[in-house]
Amino acid sequence: MSAEKRTRSSVQDVAGALENVSAGYSSSETMNESFIVSWDGGDDDPLSPRNLSKARKWVIVFVVCTASLCVTAASSIYTSTYDQMEAEFGNSRLVSILGLSLFVLGIACGPLLFSPLSEFYGRRPIYLVAWTVYVIWIVPQAVARNIETILIARFLDGFSGSTFLAVSGGTVGDLFAKHELQLPMAIFSVSPFLGPCIGPLIGGSINYNLNWRWTYYCLLMWAFALLVAIVVFIPETYHPVLLRRKAVQLRQSTGDLRWKAPMELSSKSIPRTIGISLLRPFQLLIFEPMCLCLDIFSAILLAILYLFFGAFPLVFSTNYGFNLWQVGLSFLGICCGLIIGTMFDPVWHRIRARLIENLDGEIAGEGHGEPEFRLPSAIVGACIVPIGLFIFAWTSTPTTHWIVPMIGCMIFGIGSLSQQSKVDAYPDYAASALAANAFVRCLFSAIFPLFGRQMYQGLGFQWASSVVAFLTVAMMPFPYVFFKYGKSLRARSRFAKS
Repeated sequence: MSAEKRTRSSVQDVAGALENVSAGYSSSETMNESFIVSWDGGDDDPLSPRNLSKARKWVIVFVVCTASLCVTAASSIYTSTYDQMEAEFGNSRLVSILGLSLFVLGIACGPLLFSPLSEFYGRRPIYLVAWTVYVIWIVPQAVARNIETILIARFLDGFSGSTFLAVSGGTVGDLFAKHELQLPMAIFSVSPFLGPCIGPLIGGSINYNLNWRWTYYCLLMWAFALLVAIVVFIPETYHPVLLRRKAVQLRQSTGDLRWKAPMELSSKSIPRTIGISLLRPFQLLIFEPMCLCLDIFSAILLAILYLFFGAFPLVFSTNYGFNLWQVGLSFLGICCGLIIGTMFDPVWHRIRARLIENLDGEIAGEGHGEPEFRLPSAIVGACIVPIGLFIFAWTSTPTTHWIVPMIGCMIFGIGSLSQQSKVDAYPDYAASALAANAFVRCLFSAIFPLFGRQMYQGLGFQWASSVVAFLTVAMMPFPYVFFKYGKSLRARSRFAKS
């Protein structure tokens, strides 16, 4: 058995041994009389998740993407319950909208806890516990007798449901090698954006024909079916945890207690890791202007989408007489735009490959390139988004056919799905960079709906939409500036890779 081949190494070889483990080297290295366990033959090791059949990999991808879709759809499906819920509870529209904001705020806070916990316990236990809690917190919303119950349950539901937004991207990365990752990661990336768009569509159909509580009954059935799918189809895929299991098996089979997994030699503690998870995203936002500006830009795009949950019912019902389920259908424009934007992913991949080919030296030979090489899609998207918003703004009139503002929304959807370079720019702090991005996006998305309806009623449909369009115009130069000068900014950064 190749795993039992042992090679003595000195303390000075610790770093090299750990690098070999992370690169998938076979057999093991030894360190301080400990034998470091790794995958035998790289990804060909039968215990490696990358050795699963292609069909099973795609089943796992389908389940985690559907779960991400379910959570974000739950955030917006709630907006179709406003009228019936307010008639029963007697609360104001602003209080109803607070339920949307609290759910999104829960999504913002959840990853700060679940991401570090997954580093110790693996992905599957976090999925099982958090998703079970997510299912449980749907029940109080379905049977609530007052608005306060709805608001509290919405926050806790968003907090627990954020697990799949925080952790499941890692699951997709666990399953596929880098050269196979483009398509599954593109599908995973678009799923959370499609959820808010299909939420009003599903909710509008339910609430137009049934009592508002059926919104939560249907959501409960969907979430419970996913819980069963998680139990049946989602194995543990986190490589360090699987290597730990392999080390346990080797110790039991050989009786040699020196077999160790890399994570068993780590000195990290849960409180310290959670503390870093809470602190470092804010350090990046405070000390890294490139990180802050790109996060604000992406946050504004998602916040505009959540702003539209209040704007679309006003615009399309007032101008075109749409009823509740027809207002839900109006979000198909953005939905189609997001799908079209995803289809351009191979184009951006080829552009990045061409930029890498033009590099001189060792970096080009390794195929890594610069982090800024992921920004061309954001540059194009930054130009497209204002065009779509201005089209939506100034064609939202009773004399213009409803398809025209929806086309503007479709253009907005195409431009809003743009990649960023943060993971490459901050390789040592990738999780913190993504957590910072998620927090800012969700924070903006929680705030914008609170004033959106009043803004559209006060400024009028055209100028209210123009205000948010001008916000995107102000942010338009940032992707290009960071594409051109990002390397020099990273050289002066305390966190970024120079």
